[in-house]
Amino acid sequence: MEQNKQSEVAAREANKARWNGRLKLIVLLLVCAAPIIASYVTYYIIKPEGRTNYGAFIDQRAHPMPKLASTTLDGRPETLEQLAGKWIMVKVGGGACLDACQKQLFAMRQLRTMQGKNMSRVERVWLITDDAPIDTMLIRQYDDVHMLRVPREQLSRWLPVEIGTTLDDHIFLIDPRSNVMMRFPKDPDPRKVHKDLAKLLKASAIG
Repeated sequence: MEQNKQSEVAAREANKARWNGRLKLIVLLLVCAAPIIASYVTYYIIKPEGRTNYGAFIDQRAHPMPKLASTTLDGRPETLEQLAGKWIMVKVGGGACLDACQKQLFAMRQLRTMQGKNMSRVERVWLITDDAPIDTMLIRQYDDVHMLRVPREQLSRWLPVEIGTTLDDHIFLIDPRSNVMMRFPKDPDPRKVHKDLAKLLKASAIG
C-alpha cells in the first residue's frame, strides 16, 4: 500500500513538472512573439490616431511562405528565413531592371533611411525572377540589397497582387517571423509607406 502511494505521488510530481515545463515554454514563446503580436494588434484593433493603414494586409494563413529555391547571384543558397528578426521590404522583377524597377530600389533605400535609428531593423531584398545578368553599376549602387534569384512561378503562388497588376508592381513587407504581412500599391506614396513602416517598427519595439 505504501509503495502504491509513493508511486502515485511520484506520478503526480512528474505530471506537475511536465506541465510546469510546458507553461514556461509557452511563456517564453509569447515573450519572444510579443513585439510582433503588438504590431498586429496596433493595426488590426487599435488603429492609432484613428487612421487606417495605407498598405494592404495579407492573410498569412492563405499565403504561408513556401520553401523558395532562392540563390545569390553567384549561385549560393540563401533564403528569406535567414533574415528572420528583421522587417524585410521585398521587390520582385527580372534582372534587366528598367526604370520602374530602379525607382523601386531607390524608394526602398529612402524608406529604410527615413526610419532613422530604426533603420537597422529593416532589410531590403530584390527577388530576381530570371537568369538575366544584373548591370554591374546597379549592383554597386545597391550593394547592401540582398539580391536573390527565385523561380517566378514560386513567387506567383505565394504573393498575391492587386487586380490589373503584376508581382513587379508591388513592394511587399515581410515581418520578423518570416510572414508576408503587407503589400503596397503600384507607384506608392512614399510618405504613406513610411508612416506604415514607422508605426510597425514602433509597435514592435522591445523595451
